[in-house]
Amino acid sequence: MANEFEEQANNQVEGIEEEIPSMEDMLAETKEVKIGDTVKGEVLTIDENNQLIVGIEGAGVEGVVPFREISSSPIESPEEVAKVGDVLDLVVVKQIKDKENGAFLLSRRRLEAKKVWDELAAKKENGETITVPVKKIVKGGMVVDAGVRGFIPASMVEDHFVRDFTPYKDQELEVQIVEIDPNENRLILSHKEIAEAQHRRDREEKMGQFEEGQIVEGKVARLANFGAFIDLGGIDGLVHISEMAFHHVDKPADEVEVGQTVKVKILSLDEDRGRISLSMKAAQSSPWEDIEEKAPKGSVLTGTVRRLVDFGAFVEVFPGVEGLVHISQIAHEHINHPSDKLAENEEVQVKVLDVDPEAHRLSLSMKALEEAPAREEHADDNKGGNRQPRRRNNRSNKGGAPRNSRPNNTQQSEEESGFSMADLLGDQLKDLGLNLDDNE
Repeated sequence: MANEFEEQANNQVEGIEEEIPSMEDMLAETKEVKIGDTVKGEVLTIDENNQLIVGIEGAGVEGVVPFREISSSPIESPEEVAKVGDVLDLVVVKQIKDKENGAFLLSRRRLEAKKVWDELAAKKENGETITVPVKKIVKGGMVVDAGVRGFIPASMVEDHFVRDFTPYKDQELEVQIVEIDPNENRLILSHKEIAEAQHRRDREEKMGQFEEGQIVEGKVARLANFGAFIDLGGIDGLVHISEMAFHHVDKPADEVEVGQTVKVKILSLDEDRGRISLSMKAAQSSPWEDIEEKAPKGSVLTGTVRRLVDFGAFVEVFPGVEGLVHISQIAHEHINHPSDKLAENEEVQVKVLDVDPEAHRLSLSMKALEEAPAREEHADDNKGGNRQPRRRNNRSNKGGAPRNSRPNNTQQSEEESGFSMADLLGDQLKDLGLNLDDNE
């Protein structure tokens, strides 16, 4: 019986010896750890310096993960990322000669960053965008968190000038990857193209809400020498200075101010160029609508000389309503030019000779309000004879140009004034007794 127990014990010892690997076997199974390798490390403990002490699987050695190398994102304590017993993917940074805390310096942050850089490079190649939070406002732009540190230059934040970037802090922005260099830890991003595309979409959507001829309200956004930009609810339209009022406008600031609410009529929509042409005066009733009541024929009005031209003076009698005082109606005596008697912005009294509401014409006279001077009697040079006046012959001389011929500015005068030649000459032709159809 004793022999049986002894034989059984010997067999158990032999089985145990077979299970225990030899030193040679253990060395063969232990892998060599090299700088740059990705290894798995089991967290053994967290020391007083908030470092992770880990055992490197398959190497039989320990490593240390300093606090700054635990995470690529800001953390307050190591426990936010790992606890004892967790197995982490780590990268070998370097070997530590002083092996008190481990044989190798390891990093989880750098491994995370490598994965992030690879992902960012792939997104750039595919033309994908990313969304990043703004962490810090610095001189020249903004620092963002893209898993790694990224930078948006000031010129790439928006599609317009931004003076203060403070409101962007802690906001998320969709950005494009402009430049990426993991070796230099360089990541340049841009929000400008995203903003431009979004503004185009918004503009197209808002322009679809309007149509030509529509009267809408808007606020004066800004003024320029040539007009005013009106905010129609996130989209601007232009009121040219010529469309601000029926009367002449020297500068937009004389009519409106920034922030003022105005009514405008949409003159045209240019969807391709994203432009809206507006008119303030077209949204108002025309001052010519009841002109026959305000300025009936024969009435006397007070007006202001607005323009002097060779053939007369344009006088504004109501805002947006100008009439013509022909040069022959300025004074009884002959004058060479309206400026001989009048000056711009001078206040004068005029009599209405004729009204044409449809053509927006007023024929005015100043001399009709003055008493005509008495005519002087002149002695006849032929001792009271009845010498007939010589008829002036304006026909061509031997096929040449007519005598005393002058350039014909009839068409130009009519286009500038809006009055016909007969309107401009008034009663002068009747006084002379000339017949324009006479070809003799």
